Amino acid sequence: MKNFTKLSLSALLASIVLAIWFYRNRSQTPPNQAKKVLVTMVEANIQGFDPARATDSYAVRQIAKVYEGLFEYHYLKRPFELVPNLAAAMPTVSADGRVYTIKLQPGVKFQDNPCFAGGKGRELVAEDFVYSIKRVADPRVQSSWFSMLAGKIQGLDAWRNKYMGSGQADYTAAIEGLKALDKYTLQITLNKPWPQLSYILAMRFCYAVPREAVEHYGPEFLNHPVGTGPFTLQEFNPQLNKLVYYKNPTFRDKYFPSEAAEEYQHLLADAGKKLPLVDKVITHILPEEQPRWLKFQQGAVDVADISRNSIALEVMQDGRLAPYLQQKGVQLFQAPEQSVGYIAFNHSLPLFKNNPKLRQALALAFDREKYEELFHKGIAVLAQSIVPPGLAGHAKGYVNPYNTYNLARAKQLLAEAGYPSGKGLPVITLDVGADIKVRQEAEFFQKCMEKLGVKIKVVPNIFPELLKKKAQKKTMMHSLDWIGDYPDAENFLWLLYKSDQISGIGVYFSDPDYNALYEKAMVMQPSPARTALYEQLYQLAAEKVPVIYKMHRLQSVLYHGWVKNLCWSDFYASEQYIDIDLEAKKRLQAKF
Repeated sequence: MKNFTKLSLSALLASIVLAIWFYRNRSQTPPNQAKKVLVTMVEANIQGFDPARATDSYAVRQIAKVYEGLFEYHYLKRPFELVPNLAAAMPTVSADGRVYTIKLQPGVKFQDNPCFAGGKGRELVAEDFVYSIKRVADPRVQSSWFSMLAGKIQGLDAWRNKYMGSGQADYTAAIEGLKALDKYTLQITLNKPWPQLSYILAMRFCYAVPREAVEHYGPEFLNHPVGTGPFTLQEFNPQLNKLVYYKNPTFRDKYFPSEAAEEYQHLLADAGKKLPLVDKVITHILPEEQPRWLKFQQGAVDVADISRNSIALEVMQDGRLAPYLQQKGVQLFQAPEQSVGYIAFNHSLPLFKNNPKLRQALALAFDREKYEELFHKGIAVLAQSIVPPGLAGHAKGYVNPYNTYNLARAKQLLAEAGYPSGKGLPVITLDVGADIKVRQEAEFFQKCMEKLGVKIKVVPNIFPELLKKKAQKKTMMHSLDWIGDYPDAENFLWLLYKSDQISGIGVYFSDPDYNALYEKAMVMQPSPARTALYEQLYQLAAEKVPVIYKMHRLQSVLYHGWVKNLCWSDFYASEQYIDIDLEAKKRLQAKF
């Protein structure tokens, strides 16, 4: 009996200890048992996570979950304000505007990963940014982003040219204008003043990449992101069309902002809370619009960016969200998007390069008003030139003489171009994305051109293939959108600067007047004088007709009522600031 009693007591004590252990561990959130899960969508396949190589907005949004840069944009301030991120403060700039000295935050760690000794992420240092910028310049990496750095940093072009067409670049070779002065101090010396440098350092291609990861994973590095950011990539399965991220357990102390623009004051309830606010992010890759819309309606996806979807026309009524969605607690976030939609001429082809009247004729035959009514009702404004509203350099009230539908004038110009009623003109291919709405928009353009006597063949492409064809000059015309990398008109105006030498938006256009004016403006600090030059460039970008301008969009994002703190932008990774109200989710999902 005594032995039985002792055994029972031992078993009871063991049970109590086990119960205490279970309770304590249940109160913590293991990486594979996330409590708060944010579910989002992306419209195109992700072609890897290498900051130096990713060129489309879909990929860079995913990259920003894992990687970070020296600077970022304040989540809730408007106009957009650049603030320190991995940097300890904004840069110190020399009197001549050429030398930028940047102090890093000490103690920031790369995420734990097998590429590091013992699998533990090491501390971020200034040399990591020297290495990361060199990667962008390395000819073997083939980063299209180097075009934004070309000619800017002292000695960087010479370092790049040394290895052009040769073997592996020597990353230990010094570059005069790119130095780590000490463990936490980066210094960049420019060839001449370039006020946009701080914006550039906030862009994805300048994010900190550890050399260990590049060398450890080799060609597979693009599928194994290793950064300092709020999330770690746990699963990238193209077959399942799904990306899975978990909260980075070694993420530094970063907090929800305590200041906001007037229109976002209501989002300050979580001010001061440590980021990120969710434990897990699942991103579904859904190229087709209907599956995306179905998942959102079912409540299986929390956030849906509908800015480029025909669904936006269905859910909006008189500029407001449809009542049936409001009844389910669905919310609408709208804000001006710094973007421009365009149909590009490939100016590397003599057909377009040497015949401005042909370009003018096609532009005048495009019925933009009807196009807006059919495809963008209430969620876009007609574009007159390349710079969107809200930026200094957008000439308010300016009317592009080739943007008003005028079929009679278009026919006259087509004849003057040497192709009366389209005779002698070859069939022109128009390369577009594969989305149904995009194809429908292209077919509308095709019908407009039929009235002019011009034959257009619409060629659908998956998004990566479209970008590849554009970069290789294999399109005659193509339709895309450009979303600003930073909130300065220069980021739009540069797209037409000597674009015969860089891929840019794939127009390969170069005009001496435009180039000279751009070179004068780009070295000026913000001022009324610079704005005046920007507006002249805006007018030239319209009247030279390098592309056919379509729309400036509004950012339109639907989200369910359980999603908190949403303030969507392509300039930052919103996911780290978003929270999920689990009680509200349980209550609202009952309505589905």
